[in-house]
Amino acid sequence: MKLIDLSHALHTNMPVYPGDEPPEVKANTTIEENGFRETKFNFYSHTGTHIDAPAHMLKNGLYLDDLKVSHFFGKATVLDFVGKNSPAITLDILLPQKKKLEKVEFVIIKTGWSKFWGKKEYFNNYPYLSDEAAEWLTKFKLQGVGIDAISMDKSDTNTFTTHKILLAKNIIIIENLTNLESIKNNYFILSVLPLKYHNADGSPVRAVAIEIESK
Repeated sequence: MKLIDLSHALHTNMPVYPGDEPPEVKANTTIEENGFRETKFNFYSHTGTHIDAPAHMLKNGLYLDDLKVSHFFGKATVLDFVGKNSPAITLDILLPQKKKLEKVEFVIIKTGWSKFWGKKEYFNNYPYLSDEAAEWLTKFKLQGVGIDAISMDKSDTNTFTTHKILLAKNIIIIENLTNLESIKNNYFILSVLPLKYHNADGSPVRAVAIEIESK
């Protein structure tokens, strides 16, 4: 069994969605002064590699703590669109993946955009899922859709339609994934367990791919 970390580290100077405040991560106590070490965190619920709950965009949507823990764990596959000319992931390029999608609970869209993490390019003209493609994905028994970019919607949106299409079907959205090139198997187990807090509209996660080695 091989475990692959797909998460960005949380730290004070990390990139955040435009308009959000950067997280505060600092030592609250030290061994020298207090006899023990403890760190203080102050961050938004959609910081770093994170998941969106339906309640993030929908007035009557479910919170993460309304969902069973099994909703954050399941069989997954990666769809590789690295090097695609247009930023939009459209229905026509998803259609050939139908058989793979029928076998999984999670689909991860690999675009290669994580290479811009920490650079201004990360926030501009990034790859996104078209509304039509999102609508098609809701026809499958998916628990979540992930991407290695800042958002599932295009950068100039003010309606977040793609989010709403997926979240309306209780398909969680996983954003800011990284290290997808390390996944080698066509199918693997994905774990994206959130922090457990009341009325959770989103949460940073330690996203992990679990590859089972064939005997």
